[in-house]
Order: sequence, then structure tokens, then C-alpha cells
Amino acid sequence: MNIKAAKAPITIRNIPKTALAKLWEISYGPKANLTWKNFDGPYFKDPILSWEEYQKGFGSRFVAGDNAGVIFYDDEMVGVVTAYFEDGSLKKWLEFGIAIYHPENWNKKIGQTAATLWINYLFDIYPKIERVGYTTWSGNYAMIALGKKLGMKKEAQIRKVRYWQGQYWDSVKYGILRTERQLLKKV
Repeated sequence: MNIKAAKAPITIRNIPKTALAKLWEISYGPKANLTWKNFDGPYFKDPILSWEEYQKGFGSRFVAGDNAGVIFYDDEMVGVVTAYFEDGSLKKWLEFGIAIYHPENWNKKIGQTAATLWINYLFDIYPKIERVGYTTWSGNYAMIALGKKLGMKKEAQIRKVRYWQGQYWDSVKYGILRTERQLLKKV
């Protein structure tokens, strides 16, 4: 996979196995800025993955396959996108995730451009899918703003089901239908 933005220096692509260590370094490595984990479902308390865990598990999906890619900005790795079927083997309910790792790359429209590219790509490779969406939480203001900027619909808000830092937060779902795809801005 190699998805390029026409109007921005952003691409999403798989990486060779030899580049996986660099991706781990910026996401989980000892010098990584882990601020991003405060917004990526922090209530799940997912562990910081060791290099061994990363390369054998989560990280391996960025080397090959259609459902995960690395976001490059000016030819530098800055984050990842993923997709998964919420309904398992039925393969009718497609969700995606996105992470931009270093805060210095936030508020540059990298996430907005990458999400637009990714959603269009997912609709293209899964022609029978009618909806693509994601789930976030009410404390992740950037992901809520992303859904609005992309023209996605807020489809659900489940109140007070995410507990983090001594407080309950809402779970929030956004989605876009294939017929609404034209609402996505050209990138």
C-alpha cells in the first residue's frame, strides 16, 4: 500500500521489516514521547510494548497487509492508522484507529489528512462496506473535532462508561457512510 495526498506531504504506506524498529522507537521506545497514550483509550491501561512484544504482535501489521499503515509527514514516520472489523468474521462493521505520536506533529492537519486518505482507501478496498467509523472518549477533544472536520456523524454517546483519573467519561462513536463520502475534503 502507498496512499499519497495530492495537496500535502503526507503518505500512508507499509514499511519494510527493517524500518519497524524505528516505528517502535517513536511510539513505545525508551526515548518516545508517550503523551499520545493519554488519549488512546487510557482507561484500558494498555502496556508500553517492549521491542520483542511489538515486533511479534501489534507492530508486525505495519509491514504487510491492508488494514494498517504508517503515516509519513515530509518522509518522516509520525504515526499509524489501523482498521478492524468490529463484527469479526461477518466483516460488515469496519472501524479505524489513528495515532500521531509526537505532540509537535499535532494541530498540523496531519491527522485530518491521514484520516481522509485512510477512509477513502478503506471504502476502495472494501467495496461492500457501507460505513466506516471510530470510537473515542469524551476527553479526547482532538478526535471529537476530527470527526466534525471530516463531516462524520456522531452516531452514539454512551454516558459515563470510561473511567480514568478518578472521573467517568463518555464513549463516543463517529461514522460516515459510503453515500456521504463526498463530504470528505480533497487532500
